[in-house]
Amino acid sequence: MTQHSVSRATFDEVMVPNYNPATMLPVRGEGSRIWDQDGREYIDFAGGIAVNALGHRHPALVEALKSQADKIWHLSNVFTNEPVLELAQKLTERTFADKVFFCNSGAEANEAAFKLARKYAHDHHGAGKHEIIAFTQAFHGRTLFTVSVGGQAKYREGFEPVPAGISHVPYNDIEALRAAISDRTCAVVMEPVQGEGGVVPADPDFARAVRELCDAHQALLIFDEVQTGVGRTGSLYAYEELGVTPDILTTAKALGGGFPIGAMLTRTEIAKSLNIGSHGTTYGGNPLGCAVAKAVLDIVDDPELLAGVKRKQQLFVELLEDINARHHCFREIRSAGLLIGAELNENWQGQSAKFLGAARERGLMLLVAGPNVLRMTPSLIIPDEDIRAGMALLEDAITSVLEVEKAG
Repeated sequence: MTQHSVSRATFDEVMVPNYNPATMLPVRGEGSRIWDQDGREYIDFAGGIAVNALGHRHPALVEALKSQADKIWHLSNVFTNEPVLELAQKLTERTFADKVFFCNSGAEANEAAFKLARKYAHDHHGAGKHEIIAFTQAFHGRTLFTVSVGGQAKYREGFEPVPAGISHVPYNDIEALRAAISDRTCAVVMEPVQGEGGVVPADPDFARAVRELCDAHQALLIFDEVQTGVGRTGSLYAYEELGVTPDILTTAKALGGGFPIGAMLTRTEIAKSLNIGSHGTTYGGNPLGCAVAKAVLDIVDDPELLAGVKRKQQLFVELLEDINARHHCFREIRSAGLLIGAELNENWQGQSAKFLGAARERGLMLLVAGPNVLRMTPSLIIPDEDIRAGMALLEDAITSVLEVEKAG
């Protein structure tokens, strides 16, 4: 085996241990395939956790990055720049929003959204209207504020005290929200599809009722579309399919196709509360990221591509159902475009990592959404032959896990 200057062991020597990455080190990608240090090939159903919307090394993104790299990289927000204005124009033309704030990640976009919601309520209703309602099993990022709004206690443990004025109710339970919301509520925050929470889509009637409750209590509705945005569900943004328009929307992940960028979108009247000096970011809206993101949107915002997402969704679901018919390992298969979750049945609760490891050993990269759900967020343009080949590897992995269990 070839000796490398760095390896997985190097991670343990020099990196903070908040991650536990796989032993293989990817070094090259193209389309929906990845190769590791030893030249082994993998089919990528993970997509960088819904980031690589156009796969690896898409020529249009490479060209956009190289072209901008030859012009200007960074200015800070003392100045504006052409790529950021062009990207903002495109987002406002294509969505409900009038104004955009750019940052570097989904967590930062959500941080900005939550700060804006409180600032807007303070400006218009006074300090008493500051409470935020979110949903159990939600995930909104890892800053102290966003992890507090997120509905998974395990991510807050050890970091208390967390910011006050935040409560959680069950997702898709409108009566629970009705009981919790009040005139002190400044915002309700929801994902159109809970990603980390297990790939759980919002019921359209629930989403519409959330909108109505927010209007009745003069609370802003924030949609976290960090994972669902930029074509992931088969629409440019998932709110379009739900038929519910938020007041604030956050987007990141696929927006940069692999280059770090995030954005918060809102209407003019709300945006006024983030006045000069009220919020900021050094790198947000940098020319490199914005040039790449514009190239991503130019490609993804295409009816044919978005229709292809829906068609590929069906292929994934059909193949997963075929696997389940033979092996009886899934309780439910849930999907919204190419955000797909296969929930393990009662015989395999808590053991998603076993299937993840077995798949990787066979050359397939998957994700989990908690201990019970296998998650897939592949490229939006993954070839059908790669879907079929990856599913064959997944079935082989499932068979091996089941055989080990039977033998034990």
